[in-house]
Amino acid sequence: MSRGTAGSGVWWRIAWRNLGRNRKRTLITGAALAFGYLAAVVIVGVSDGIVAEMIDNGTALLSGQVQVQAPDYLPERSLYTTLGGDRGVALDSVLRRIRAVPGVRAATPRVYGGGLVSAGRETSGALLMGFDPGSEPRVSRILSTVVKGRVPAAGTRDVLIGAEMARKLHVGPGSEVVLVAPAADGSLGNDLYTVSGVYRTGVAELDAAYALVPIGSLQRLLALAPGRVHEIALSVGDPWAAPGAADSVRAALAGSGIRARVRPWPEFRPEIADYARLARASNWILIAIVFAMAVFGVANTMLMATFERRREFAVVRALGTGRAGIARTVIYEGLILGGFALVAGALLTAPILLWWHRSPPDMSFLYGGFTMAGALVRPVLRVQYSLEAPLLSAAALLVTAIGAAAYPAWRATRVPPADALAGR
Repeated sequence: MSRGTAGSGVWWRIAWRNLGRNRKRTLITGAALAFGYLAAVVIVGVSDGIVAEMIDNGTALLSGQVQVQAPDYLPERSLYTTLGGDRGVALDSVLRRIRAVPGVRAATPRVYGGGLVSAGRETSGALLMGFDPGSEPRVSRILSTVVKGRVPAAGTRDVLIGAEMARKLHVGPGSEVVLVAPAADGSLGNDLYTVSGVYRTGVAELDAAYALVPIGSLQRLLALAPGRVHEIALSVGDPWAAPGAADSVRAALAGSGIRARVRPWPEFRPEIADYARLARASNWILIAIVFAMAVFGVANTMLMATFERRREFAVVRALGTGRAGIARTVIYEGLILGGFALVAGALLTAPILLWWHRSPPDMSFLYGGFTMAGALVRPVLRVQYSLEAPLLSAAALLVTAIGAAAYPAWRATRVPPADALAGR
């Protein structure tokens, strides 16, 4: 075979035939790459699942993914600092304007006040939150965590308290408690409320401190007009789209003359955002580690196959084939092996990821829920999949196959024809 007559297709055919010489070794090597692909994608999926769980519980549990507040409301969170100042805003109009923004799924108004919850001789400090029973469930999951009783209805003097607060006060659904809080008119608001239900989120800070009251009832207790609210919380379809949605809401409110500070969740939950960015960056490291382990096994196998064909390489060299042709054959073997391993790995990984995503294993028999960066992480081994991890892993697999073939290819080009044919 002369140097000038061998086209590219010839080297591909030779590489293909060489892989078929020892099918068992080829299958074992391809399986190692395929399982490396599976491991990389699943490990990244589990990491992304933990991040998604943190973001979901850190934002959808109560805070929302975007918050609209008066510009000077933070950090003091003064009772008097409401949207629109002392005159408040046309709340229905503002909510319609916000809900019309693309990307915003729902919006709900809230009122906050610090006070005391008393029952008999027991008293507990509380952060009173006024909520809209109609729109709150579309923004947060706090109302879905009720374990006893029911959610307060609009306009009632009912209160929903956390399990830890209920334990301290020795109360339950149907018990009467007194809410005491400083009011906006300088008086001390106090009234008798009925505990309609008890919620349990698993986050100790919420379960011990938050008392939820229908917004109209809390506004009356705090002497706030119906148009005066401290916050409008928003939910968006994709948590990572929150910054863009916040910009759109900010522009919509500026067009209506309302001064407001609009913050996406990475601003008011920076610890979760930092962890999410760290986890995403570490995905590259995880993929690199998995395939770095695989490259040595593949390189060793291909090096053995190359050594077994020393006489073959010597013959084709003696017939006039250049070193580039020899190297190309070995590199093509790596590419073909990597391509088949990628197809096999993808076919193996897809159903496993789909099943794992839809039916995440519940690990509650090993440990309970825990908090990380201020967010609840449930004992569910959740897997989150996207195109990024499979594509990165596919690229890493092909690079591994080519890299593993590079050194054997170089060694093949260094075979002295005379020595190899002489058996030396």
